[in-house]
Amino acid sequence: MNKDYKQCNKGLWDTSVPGISFDQNGSSNYSKIFNHLDNEYPKGNSGKKQWENIVKKIKSSNKGKYDCLIGVSGGVDSSYLLYLAKNKYGLNPLAFTFDNGWSSDIAVKNIYKMTKALDIDLETYVVNYEEMKEIHKSYMKARIPWIDAPTDFAIKSSLYKIAKREKIKNILIGHDFRSEGTQPNEWTHCDSKQLKYIVKNFSSKKIKFKSYPLLSTWKLLLYSQLYQIKIIKPFYHIEYDKHLARKFLESKYDWKYYGEHHHENLFTKFAISDWLYNKFNIDKRIITYSAQVLSQSLDRNEAIKKISKNPYDVKDLDKNREYVFKKLGMSSEEFMNIFKSKNCNIYDYPSYLRLFNMISFITWPILKLILPQKPSFLFQQEERKILKNE
Repeated sequence: MNKDYKQCNKGLWDTSVPGISFDQNGSSNYSKIFNHLDNEYPKGNSGKKQWENIVKKIKSSNKGKYDCLIGVSGGVDSSYLLYLAKNKYGLNPLAFTFDNGWSSDIAVKNIYKMTKALDIDLETYVVNYEEMKEIHKSYMKARIPWIDAPTDFAIKSSLYKIAKREKIKNILIGHDFRSEGTQPNEWTHCDSKQLKYIVKNFSSKKIKFKSYPLLSTWKLLLYSQLYQIKIIKPFYHIEYDKHLARKFLESKYDWKYYGEHHHENLFTKFAISDWLYNKFNIDKRIITYSAQVLSQSLDRNEAIKKISKNPYDVKDLDKNREYVFKKLGMSSEEFMNIFKSKNCNIYDYPSYLRLFNMISFITWPILKLILPQKPSFLFQQEERKILKNE
């Protein structure tokens, strides 16, 4: 082990995480980011009141058939959020799922089970797979960590487009920092500038984004301000236990489990458990388990034991890779040439990340009057002192 290696004494964050620092007691700045979020979004009666006020605003802002839009993947968080929104809080959501050609059968069945049982309308956007395949391959050839960024950006663009079309002001997201954590920007950031550059320079074909729902980063900002479309994360406010939610879904709706976090999508599973882990030595479970340790839903010793094991079944590694190669139309030799080539990072290609880092502190006094929640990346910037490091 590297002699400079350190691990946070509160969670599992270690020196593999970008921008990490430690105080004299051995606590990392990422544990402080978690604590800031925990203080900003308290649970209990305070969080319940905050959420009830948000629900009232959602219902009163309804201008069309639906009062909110919920992105669903077939996973625990989004499935349980559908149930809460419809049955517990009396909202009338429209469910949306993005089909990039990699959704597992289990995930697809979960989505249909939930929307049918809850009588929720579902809109599915099926992207042209040949186009999506080329975009994914471009990101692999660019050799950056998060090769599934195009899917994330397509989902976000689709949600805003649908919200505008349906006159929906509120998009509900099933993210929970207490069970998932906050990922470093260097591992996950994606914007339209980055996307267009990588596809233009690394695709073997000319991609015109005819099927891929590309909405420029600036249009996303315009939609959020001009059309007052807000992203809301209910689990920041209300009591939520992922393990209990899973058991409830399984018993009530015959919902099926698919494995680790985000393994409901087979390309995402490959990106997290193989590409990131074996090519970049990035284990995203560090972030997830650390958050669960600090939220006291996972014992730290148990988390250390879990993280010591591979995020995939070693016996299935070659089998899973063969499936990915075949679906991408890529030979194993082509993949290994990319896999063994020098790694790149997010700052090696044009994006708006540096610009966002610079202007976010300046604009936050204005944005906080508009946004329902302080973006988690601001907590990260403040604690990591990103501006100073830039």
